[in-house]
Amino acid sequence: MVAKAQEGMSSAKDEILRNIRSAVRGGAAREAEYAALTRPYRQAGVASVEEQLRLFTERLHDYGAVVYHCAERDIRDTVAQVLAVRGKHGLIVPAGISKEWLPDAFLFVRDEALNYDDIDRSEGVLTGCAVAIALTGTVVLRHSAAEGRRAITLVPDYHLCIVRAGQVVETVPEGIREMAKYSGAPLTTISGPSATSDIEMTRIKGVHGPRTLDVIVAVD
Repeated sequence: MVAKAQEGMSSAKDEILRNIRSAVRGGAAREAEYAALTRPYRQAGVASVEEQLRLFTERLHDYGAVVYHCAERDIRDTVAQVLAVRGKHGLIVPAGISKEWLPDAFLFVRDEALNYDDIDRSEGVLTGCAVAIALTGTVVLRHSAAEGRRAITLVPDYHLCIVRAGQVVETVPEGIREMAKYSGAPLTTISGPSATSDIEMTRIKGVHGPRTLDVIVAVD
């Protein structure tokens, strides 16, 4: 019985390896075959900017995130408003975040190689984003100077994310094309506060990231 099971596993492994070798050898032919695939799904948005932002907000609300709207010139005041509502005194911010977003009445600690204990003890993190997808309510972080390394967006229990209206696309294919511009950069996709369910379907927040997500949507 054990020998047969091992034989079956070996056979499956060999098949997988054969397929990989075939794909690698195919090169340009495989790429052409992939490009020729029919894609009947919708690949571009048709909604207006206002409709996209409304849909994005609705999706985030569905996931349990809180969304604020403001003009780009009012980001600093809106950040102050959100932090006051949450009772926060300060947050970690990426080293390259815009100073114009940071109100003076709060303490913002720039992440310059903070250790995990410091990050864990923080009241949360404030970042920008790279792109957002309205249809799925997804925020995409490119871990650059403005969005920070993964640790500061996964360890803290609170995340305040600033999304500019021009970064919002309607559909997933559009979002993927935008993400392709950051080829080679680490990306994290966020659809609402972190949550998971165990085998008994008990929903638990904050397991794989912040349990609380606030989003500021800024319109130019």
